[in-house]
Amino acid sequence: MCGQHWRRWVLGAVTVGGVAAAFWVPPIPQDPTYHAFADRRTFFGTPNFWNVWSNLAFVLVGAFGLSRLSRLRSSALRSAYVVFCSGVVCVGVGSASYHYAPSTPALVWDRLPMTVIFMAFVSMVVHDRLSEPLGRVLLWPLVLAGVASVGYWHWSELQGRGDLRAYGVIHFLPVLLMPLMLILYTGKVLSAPWLCGSLGTYALAKVAEHWDHVIYDTLGFVSGHSLKHVLGALAVLWAILAVRRFRW
Repeated sequence: MCGQHWRRWVLGAVTVGGVAAAFWVPPIPQDPTYHAFADRRTFFGTPNFWNVWSNLAFVLVGAFGLSRLSRLRSSALRSAYVVFCSGVVCVGVGSASYHYAPSTPALVWDRLPMTVIFMAFVSMVVHDRLSEPLGRVLLWPLVLAGVASVGYWHWSELQGRGDLRAYGVIHFLPVLLMPLMLILYTGKVLSAPWLCGSLGTYALAKVAEHWDHVIYDTLGFVSGHSLKHVLGALAVLWAILAVRRFRW
């Protein structure tokens, strides 16, 4: 193997291995305790106030990204960029709706737009690092795969045998593939430092989510999950700023 071929074999092996590992384990139902967030305070008649309103950060960042669309120089990246930013706005609305009255059915509207932005982001990185035609071709199949993963999970919950494995692949496999693409390939449009910042900030968001109760018990005024929303929005902002061919 020479040139770019060995790199693609590495990415292919990680993809196949990640999918195989996910489906090697038994079906994973939604944990009913997931909805027991630390900060349930009500302000101004809004339950779970900070978990609801911290999602405004996503709406603002997504709207900012869309406002820069006319300044985007790379027309080939336009479709994925629009899907990405539109998905971010929908994440803010869907997550706020879910946190207003947390339940497993409502979680669909939180997760559905998240898969859209993950897949659009993957398409953008593939476009930049591997191949422009490949990035364009993969955009809609990837988005449909993300939507299907949430649809399958929701259907499986309705059948009484919830299965999050497909959603897990959509959610976590890009976290493995994108750093590899940044290491193995040189980019043309997307700025590597901003992309690394985006991935690093997203990792911090997941840490904050995991330690939701610990952070709230320690600080007393903010929970890990609210911080997760703000950090997640910052990760999106860094991804938008990574598109360095804007006419600022």
